[in-house]
Amino acid sequence: MKPSSVPAPAPVAPPAQAPRLGDFTTDLSVLRLTAMAAVVGAAGIGAAWFLLRLIALCTNIAYYGRFTAAALPLPASPAPWTVLVPVAGCLLIGLMARYGSEKIRGHGIPEAMEAILIGQSRIQPKVALLKPVSSAVSIGTGGPFGAEGPIIMTGGAIGSLFAQLFHMTSAERKTLLVAGAAAGMTSVFGTPLAAVLLAVELLLFEWKPRSFLPVAVAAAVAAAGRTLLLDPAPLFPYHVAAALPYAGRAFAGDGLAAMLSGGAGGGFPAWAAIGILAGLGSGVLTAMVYGAEDLFQKLPLHWMWWPAVGGLAIGVGGLIEPAALGVGYDNIRHLLAGDLPASSIVSLLAVKSVIWAIALGSGTSGGVLAPLLIFGGALGALAGGLLPSADPGLWAALGMAAMMGGTMRAPLTATLFAVELTGELHLLLPAFTACAFAYGVTVLLLKRSILTEKIARRGHHVAREYHVDPFQLVRVDAVMTREVDTLPADATVGQAIGRFTTAGPHHTALPVVDETGVVVGMVTRADCLAWLGRPELHGAAVGDAVSGAPPLRAYPDELTGAVADRMAESGVGRLPVVDRATGRLAGIVGRKDLMRVRAQRLEEERIRRAFRPWDGVRRQAAGRP
Repeated sequence: MKPSSVPAPAPVAPPAQAPRLGDFTTDLSVLRLTAMAAVVGAAGIGAAWFLLRLIALCTNIAYYGRFTAAALPLPASPAPWTVLVPVAGCLLIGLMARYGSEKIRGHGIPEAMEAILIGQSRIQPKVALLKPVSSAVSIGTGGPFGAEGPIIMTGGAIGSLFAQLFHMTSAERKTLLVAGAAAGMTSVFGTPLAAVLLAVELLLFEWKPRSFLPVAVAAAVAAAGRTLLLDPAPLFPYHVAAALPYAGRAFAGDGLAAMLSGGAGGGFPAWAAIGILAGLGSGVLTAMVYGAEDLFQKLPLHWMWWPAVGGLAIGVGGLIEPAALGVGYDNIRHLLAGDLPASSIVSLLAVKSVIWAIALGSGTSGGVLAPLLIFGGALGALAGGLLPSADPGLWAALGMAAMMGGTMRAPLTATLFAVELTGELHLLLPAFTACAFAYGVTVLLLKRSILTEKIARRGHHVAREYHVDPFQLVRVDAVMTREVDTLPADATVGQAIGRFTTAGPHHTALPVVDETGVVVGMVTRADCLAWLGRPELHGAAVGDAVSGAPPLRAYPDELTGAVADRMAESGVGRLPVVDRATGRLAGIVGRKDLMRVRAQRLEEERIRRAFRPWDGVRRQAAGRP
């Protein structure tokens, strides 16, 4: 009878043939996922329609006493009693959060990110119901929020719930969750390209066709179906009255000169100045929100009552500046039209930013995107007096884009968002410039964005720097150890035990090879410890002791990423590297070898060298390589 060793983890079989590597790992399963994303995209349209009608219904009930979903503006001159309207609405939200789900608190995007990163992309059904209801109550009773965060969370919940009906991986559920979020954003704003970029920059945490294609299809379906239920035109139509001099020829001849020196568009320095101003404003707004949250933490009240306190601030702010209440889409249109006086802009910016920060810090449900557009537009409009003469509304438009790009750390999303929202393609280059500078300012000044700070305060770290996995660039033969200690298959178990128990440095595992050098198994220190208690096995051949299942192995032509995955799945720390054709031992790869791949990437990041052309000439002249 052959001796047996301690049971090992189930081996993960390596590929029998050399892998056929490609740019992507996506397979035909993406077609099924894409078809499901189309269904989620259609559902996102319905969710957006429902949310917008629910907001209108809450507004009519709260301020006009009418049970109708017809869109009516908030009162231009609210009566003193209306101070209590947002208090009542926020109190209701606190009750829903306390006895329903805490996940409805806040603006929605951090909750979606958290579900993706640590929740296996599973969102509870009650969140899908309570989030739009709580947001509609908040905005409908005067909350200075936008509808995009709630609809992103709601659309994401629909995608997650739909995915949970099927046997799917966590990665596939994530794709459908994000597809629902992109569809919801597209349905509200009519910005499919920006919605897909938002998914890439904020939610997917990867760039793979497996996730990109379904999200793109969901956004496209939502954009096409939006015309059936909602207004198909750009939400904030804006047209530059005087054609900008760089349009279509920004990097040729007089177009480049106009871009740098000024003209109708103000020029590159002015666009950059707007971006820097918006970046600084992003830092102030982020500090205000979380400063308010810190103050609420010190209140001797249960957090359920905090939204009511925030509602009181909203009500008082509404008496001071009625335009600060609600989503404020009309404010955006006025800023783009350039017809708001400076005093009104200052009042709007001051009041809305304060009540927004207090209300959001209190845990009230509502989005941040529309307020950011107003804040950025107001800053841009105010700065326009100090910048070169430009088309009315241009600086406001650039400020809106830059504030969004800097605060959310999503410059590409913000650039396309501005273009799609306004329908003005000529904004592309100046908006991109402003967003890039705003992004640079916030990255350098703030460790976290307004989105990730919320997640960090719950004890989780989010890294938003994407790069190519170094393990997918290096093959095993570049890092393996070629001089390998081995055990002959005809050695005894007792001799094997001696190799692991005598004084001196030892490996945790040794490959067992036959007389031709073919690997027949691996002996680990755990095997030898088990054999110590069985003296009757000490005379048996170690090759017989490890025979049975084919040994786990690696091949020289494999990528180190595949081997690292195999080690992680099996719990093995060392693998023999064998020739694919003969099965003979070629080397061994362990965890320390794989860490050299990581060390190489760190070296590329940290070590600075200069390679001057004349140095090479001198080395060649001296006969050195």
